[in-house]
Order: sequence, then structure tokens, then C-alpha cells
Amino acid sequence: VQLQASGGGLVQVGGSLRLSCATSGRSFSSYSMGWFRQAPGKEREFVATISGSGFTESYAASVKGRATVARDNAKSTAYLQMNSLRPEDTAVYYCAAKTGAVGIEAYEFDYWGQGTLVTVSS
Repeated sequence: VQLQASGGGLVQVGGSLRLSCATSGRSFSSYSMGWFRQAPGKEREFVATISGSGFTESYAASVKGRATVARDNAKSTAYLQMNSLRPEDTAVYYCAAKTGAVGIEAYEFDYWGQGTLVTVSS
């Protein structure tokens, strides 16, 4: 499975962005998808995850209520909508895929995209 994240950019505080993760390969719906981010000088952290069916979602406390994860299995694409962006949301955002149930730890995911940079300016 190959993953290509896109949609990052420069946004002002309070703004919104929708990140996309396009995948290649078959059986996209058999993969749970995850979003992680890594700010400069910090560890990679979990943001959100969604099951293959789309019925199960989970969010980090830091983004809950401001982020929505979604997927379109017909397009083999996952999304992360981020609203009310804050300077602390500035990071490289990565999408990742794993077989089976959703996960919140980076080590659980087998496939990773290259990351897309989100910069929130105040």
C-alpha cells in the first residue's frame, strides 16, 4: 500500500484545513487509517484513526471536537478535517494504514505516507 498525503499549507489561527491521504493498492476498506503529526523537536503523536468500514473513530484529546476523520472507500482516500486551528497544531501530518482494528500507536501501523506540513500562524 502506498500513501500520499496532501492538503497542508499555511493557515491563520482559527482557520481550517482538510488533509487528504490517497492510497494505491487493493482492498482499501480492509485497512484502518490513522493520522499522526510531528512538530519540530517533538515526538510523533497520534491525532485520529478510523476503521476500514468508517464506523469506528478515535481522536487525541488535543484535537477532539476540532478534528473529523473520514474516508471514501470508493476513492481509496482518507481525510482529516481540522477546524479552529491553533499554533500548537503546527506540524508535519502523516497518514498511515494498518490491517485490522483501529490503532492509536505509531508502531501499530505498517504503511506511512510522506507527510504534509501544516503551519498555523498567529
